[in-house]
Amino acid sequence: MSTPTSEANSIPGWRHLYSGKVRDLYASADPADTRILVVASDRVSAFDFVLSPGIPEKGALLTQLSRWWFAQLDFPNHLAQGEIPAEVSDRAMLAQSLEMLPIECVVRGYITGSGWIEYRESGTVCGIPLPAGLQNGDRLPEPIFTPAYKAPMGEHDENITFEKTIELVGAERAAELRAASLAIYARAASIAGEHGLILADTKFEFGTDAEGTLRLADEVLTSDSSRYWDAAAWESGQTPSERMASFDKQIVRNWLAANWDKQGEPPALPEEVVERTAARYRELIKRLTA
Repeated sequence: MSTPTSEANSIPGWRHLYSGKVRDLYASADPADTRILVVASDRVSAFDFVLSPGIPEKGALLTQLSRWWFAQLDFPNHLAQGEIPAEVSDRAMLAQSLEMLPIECVVRGYITGSGWIEYRESGTVCGIPLPAGLQNGDRLPEPIFTPAYKAPMGEHDENITFEKTIELVGAERAAELRAASLAIYARAASIAGEHGLILADTKFEFGTDAEGTLRLADEVLTSDSSRYWDAAAWESGQTPSERMASFDKQIVRNWLAANWDKQGEPPALPEEVVERTAARYRELIKRLTA
């Protein structure tokens, strides 16, 4: 896995803490200020690799989408009050400092991606048995919670069972994560449906504040953390690749799968793939927020 570096310039009053695959974190230079500045970059990742080049305006687009979704959801989140530095105002969120939980809370309402691969092999997704005869892109009888373990930098995230989640965070917290994730997904899927979109799957990240309150953190329901499909195309009965017209980075995943054997560093993305991905990000925001 390639290791990202911070693309942001020095931000007056803030100290760089960490660079993830697509975000950079900063702490206030004031020791009394515990807030965190979460800066979204234009970097794009797939299959746990940071790719080149980035997607123009991606950081700003995904930040705009996260802010919009946080406002739609009736659940405590990580956003904090205060002025965001002008240097990153369009692609940053001011957040509370949280104790992040090591679980990616994935909810699937439709079967595709890694879930489809596992289902074909064993009839399950993250150990959850599913009905026989499902096809790629089919709606599940009901949404399922399929967590993943957030691996340390340099390692791959790993799909895990709910029982493993209990081992990692305890039974009470695991149940709370599952219930919150399914409820937030249901609310978001309903909103997406009102705009002619299917929220096929998504992943949430949570942390706890100083009082122990569970809060939705990081990005939420963005084109990077979710699969969005065009509802009319899905209902048309075409082949899976045609019916699942996507508004996310599936274009990038598809190109990589066809042009890279996952050995060594991934190849550079063609300009056409970059432009198409950026256009789909913009279209999703337009459709949701119009």
